[in-house]
Amino acid sequence: MFSSSNFFDEDHNAITYGDYEYHHSHLASVSDRSFIDISITKNVAFLFINAALMLVVFLSVARGYKKNEGKAPSGIQSVFEPIIIYVKDEIVKPNIGPKYERFLPYMLTLFFFIWFGNILGLLPGAANLTGNIAVTSVLALFTLILTTVNSNKNYWQHIFNTPGVPLLLKPIIVPVEIIGIFTKPVSLMIRLFVAITAGHIVILSLLALTFIFHSYTVGFLSSLVIVFINIIEILVATIQAYVFTLFSSMYIGMAMEEHH
Repeated sequence: MFSSSNFFDEDHNAITYGDYEYHHSHLASVSDRSFIDISITKNVAFLFINAALMLVVFLSVARGYKKNEGKAPSGIQSVFEPIIIYVKDEIVKPNIGPKYERFLPYMLTLFFFIWFGNILGLLPGAANLTGNIAVTSVLALFTLILTTVNSNKNYWQHIFNTPGVPLLLKPIIVPVEIIGIFTKPVSLMIRLFVAITAGHIVILSLLALTFIFHSYTVGFLSSLVIVFINIIEILVATIQAYVFTLFSSMYIGMAMEEHH
């Protein structure tokens, strides 16, 4: 048998055996209950930050456009309006064609979402948003959906009845063309993920050299190289946003191309 002083609570106060049994059974019943975990990860937090930053920036640009209509842009509008025009005139319009305006909002959102995400990922302690393959896969999936939904008869004819191919080769070519439908968004997903992750791995490896060699000299030299790589990473952040938007425009444009 147990005496009343055999058990103690967290404050080392004596409790009876009956109280101990009740407390233990209560904890067991609580642990058996199911809970809904609504906490978010670091990546999700920076996803919200990225979206909020885009809203603040482009609502300000829109207000500036309405306010300065017919005048030279000023403030934040003067920074982003040339970039918007460049994406429209040099990326989207030439690759999609006459119907480019339907896809311009998506392409601009895609470009700036990736660009802002890449830049935010370079901040100390930030989440590497576009270095998360789940994020890049969703972006590539959106491009696949838009490409498939807006594709015309000529696009599918080239896949299932490729012109100029001998009849005996069509059983080989058709599966290759079908696989190509999915390899395009996969290439978008992998390219962005690898390009952004590689830079962070290099920076992390150089930082680790300081602790591996326990040397102030190595740490100083590593820091100099890291600063240089960070500057390159800013350039890569912009290039990858450009490349993803460019290829997305090309895929949609090819799907909508009319027969010549």
